[in-house]
Amino acid sequence: MRTDAYTRWSGRTAVFLFCALFSSVLCAQSAAPGHEVDPSAGKPHDDSFVIGNDDVLAINVWKEPDISRSIPVRSDGKISLPLVGEVQAAGLTPLKLEKDIASKLKNFISEPEVTVMVQQVNSQKFNILGQVVKPGSYVIANSPTVLDAIALAGGFRDFAKKKSIYVLRQGSSGESRIPFNYKDVSQGKNMAQNIKLQPSDTIIVP
Repeated sequence: MRTDAYTRWSGRTAVFLFCALFSSVLCAQSAAPGHEVDPSAGKPHDDSFVIGNDDVLAINVWKEPDISRSIPVRSDGKISLPLVGEVQAAGLTPLKLEKDIASKLKNFISEPEVTVMVQQVNSQKFNILGQVVKPGSYVIANSPTVLDAIALAGGFRDFAKKKSIYVLRQGSSGESRIPFNYKDVSQGKNMAQNIKLQPSDTIIVP
């Protein structure tokens, strides 16, 4: 009886010691310098979006928390960062802005690693004018359609001509006029009219 109890106690102790040793090895490996993870590694650079005024940027400089920050692009198209000073941001892609900031930081930091991500797009807008409750400019977000735009503008006024709405769009060959019949679309007809809006589109509700 005593021998069996001793055997069971020894077995449990051995399992406990093995688990403790295994856990300590894992902790040591995760804390080792060679296992540090660079948060900017593997980040897909956006080389198509063009930054504009009022966009909010998340700028991260690896191991430099005093420089890293979230910052809006000013109305003059520039941003200001410690050590870097003023940098032109509007009109650049995030990838180009990363390179410009890194170039300026080389005077202070050895091999700076810079990541620029667009946190909030405020520069791309569409307009809706005429017989709606709240005409004006609205930020394009989540690929809005003409119906979405009308809803954002609070709907129609009493005498709106819902069959004669159109979208003005600027293209390489000039301005085009895209008709939109709200009566049809609201009844599920000719849904192709309910196009996704592009920056600088203007919806006219006569």
